[in-house]
Amino acid sequence: MTYHEILNALLINWKKIIKFSFSVAVFLFLILLFIYPITYSTSVSILPPNDQPQGLSGLLGTSDVSPLLSLTGNGGDSQLYAEILKSRSAKEIVINKCGLINFFEIDDTNSQLQQAVKELSDKIFVDVTKEGIIIFSTKFSTGLFARFSSARDSVNNLSAFVSNTFVEALDEINREKMNSRAKKTRKYLEIQLQLTKLELDSLENELKIFQERNKAISLPAQIEAAIVNAAEVKSQIILAEIQLNSISQNMQSNNQSILSLENKLKVLKSKYSDLVGREDDEKDYFPKFADVPEISYELVKIKRNLEVQNQVYLLLQKQYFTEKIQENKDIPTIQVLDKAIPALKPTSPRLLFHTFVGTVFAFLLISTIIVFIENKQKNMMSKSK
Repeated sequence: MTYHEILNALLINWKKIIKFSFSVAVFLFLILLFIYPITYSTSVSILPPNDQPQGLSGLLGTSDVSPLLSLTGNGGDSQLYAEILKSRSAKEIVINKCGLINFFEIDDTNSQLQQAVKELSDKIFVDVTKEGIIIFSTKFSTGLFARFSSARDSVNNLSAFVSNTFVEALDEINREKMNSRAKKTRKYLEIQLQLTKLELDSLENELKIFQERNKAISLPAQIEAAIVNAAEVKSQIILAEIQLNSISQNMQSNNQSILSLENKLKVLKSKYSDLVGREDDEKDYFPKFADVPEISYELVKIKRNLEVQNQVYLLLQKQYFTEKIQENKDIPTIQVLDKAIPALKPTSPRLLFHTFVGTVFAFLLISTIIVFIENKQKNMMSKSK
């Protein structure tokens, strides 16, 4: 058929087309108004996870071992939160808190929870904006003939309640994982603290034994005192030698003064010898000059190891108490930008829009049928001639 013939067929049957389209519009409007289920959608906005260290970790700075011991970093990103919201664990928490098994009217007692999870999966929607804000929404529908009943408000409030409960479930799961991680880290740190404490005690004991064996209580001060003492003894030796040489020229070798100076010089030389190259004496706390380099090296090495273990112990202890607090604290980890509230109007059905769309579809359908019938009749008339 040509366009002219199609237009002519529509004009001839315009009353039928209008009547049918109007009837469909009225029928569809009444169906949507009185019978069709009403759907409400509510959404909640969640701020992106904070990547900065929380609690004591933030106050103590970055000089801790948490980056080495963390299992998943500082909480992940918005996409991780979105996946947690869609997880089965979150859905089960929400189903139990909101009593959705009764709402879904699931009769099979053997798989109620699994079927409820499946039903709920079709009613949740998660979106992450480019700024990292998480938009979580739920859609719940009433039963038939609910337009003028209290079921509308019940479903609307339920949708908002479920959306907010999902946020609580996300916070509960997140805190559980963080506390669990903190517990594992705390147990690991306890073991490391015990091992480090044993090593620290061993090094402290080693230092004590070394100081007792080498009389190295405070080596720099002892060396300085030994040098001063040795210089004083040496000066006395030189002075005694000068006096001895002076009086020996005028006196006999058996003179009492000469013998006295010789005895004094002998004692001074013996004392000086003890200072610079003596045998070990437990009551003397001046180290031998010849042993000073080796003693200094050993003492520095022991003190260095002791200092390292002491710093490790302090770091482990600091992180231990941080993780212990994290394990036991009950602080919300989710920041909500906008809580879900009951919607002002349903998202479906849109009475006028859906009625208009249905009417247009009915108009096109009846027009197509009329054109098809007119074309078929024309072909039959052509064949009969």
